[in-house]
Amino acid sequence: MEKVVIIGTGCAGLTAALYAARANLSPLVLTGTAPGGLLTTTSIVENFPGFPEGIDGYELMTRMQKQAERFGARVKFGTVEAADFSGQPLKLSVDGDPVETQTVIIATGASHRHLGLESEAKLEKKGVTYCATCDGALPMFRHQPLVVVGGGDSACEEATFLTRFGSVVHLVHRRDQLRASKIMAARTLSNPKIQPIWDSVVTEVLDVKQDTVTGVRLKNLKNQAEIVVNCAGVFVAIGHVPSTAVFKGVIDMDENGYIKHRQGTATNVRGVFAAGDCVDPVYRQAVTAAGQGCAAAIDAERYLAALSQ
Repeated sequence: MEKVVIIGTGCAGLTAALYAARANLSPLVLTGTAPGGLLTTTSIVENFPGFPEGIDGYELMTRMQKQAERFGARVKFGTVEAADFSGQPLKLSVDGDPVETQTVIIATGASHRHLGLESEAKLEKKGVTYCATCDGALPMFRHQPLVVVGGGDSACEEATFLTRFGSVVHLVHRRDQLRASKIMAARTLSNPKIQPIWDSVVTEVLDVKQDTVTGVRLKNLKNQAEIVVNCAGVFVAIGHVPSTAVFKGVIDMDENGYIKHRQGTATNVRGVFAAGDCVDPVYRQAVTAAGQGCAAAIDAERYLAALSQ
């Protein structure tokens, strides 16, 4: 039986793994379907302490994993399909195999939020994407007009990154100003290749009949006018949804699916702790996720110590 199972290998999960490993708990760390988490899709991380020149997101997560493994963390590719927290030991089904453990740290992060359009779903991977750093350099997008949907830091980063490849980047936002941090907004709006389209939403991605993206139909929320903007790619950056569906009905969550903390990082189930973007709808930063991962590992260590007394 395991002492600690950590679900997720983003900043929260790998920081928890580092602390649990250094406490000689030999944690089992499950990657899920997205090893390294969403940060691996970020080209440059400029706000993680200790890297004055910035660091590639994938490289940062690789370093964090190696650091945790150095102290005895065991990282395994696997996805939790079901959880039974009705008693001790805590039980997980990982790719069909049973795993029993005394404690669990849930650090499953969040996934990209979709527009919810039928045309969006049909054209996903055919010009609709949710990661500019993953897909922006593809030949289909080079020297072509592109559209980014969103107004936060992620959307601004996506738009700026895409200026390396697209002929022009249309940044579509439902408000009349960006929600991004001031420095990110200023950098974005000063880029001559980025053209903001304010007060507008995407009502349709064109063209399903051609089985490839040719443009978007936009609706202005103030005057209800509709226009079509030609483009070869639509990059959706409108936020995230917590990756907690497998724990629904097993632990307490809010109406949006974020796990609720009780005391510290503890959940309503004894021995189950949670950290990172699956808990935090407010800050959603790499450094805050890492801090919560540290706290969750310490909470799990103290819980185990209390059991042995």
